[in-house]
Amino acid sequence: MKKDDLLAVVTLNKEAVGGDIPIFFASTQEEQAAVAATLSQVLKAMVHDIGNGVYIIVRH
Repeated sequence: MKKDDLLAVVTLNKEAVGGDIPIFFASTQEEQAAVAATLSQVLKAMVHDIGNGVYIIVRH
């Protein structure tokens, strides 16, 4: 994966992520899923749940 392929992160836990990509914080799992889905549509990308309460938005 190239650096530009990781477009955004959507998380419930502010302590779980860091870095220089856009990070979106959600209050509930439902809000997290909705934000991730919207971002994937806008960015023409895919959502992946990496299993620790963090969704990543990537371009394939």
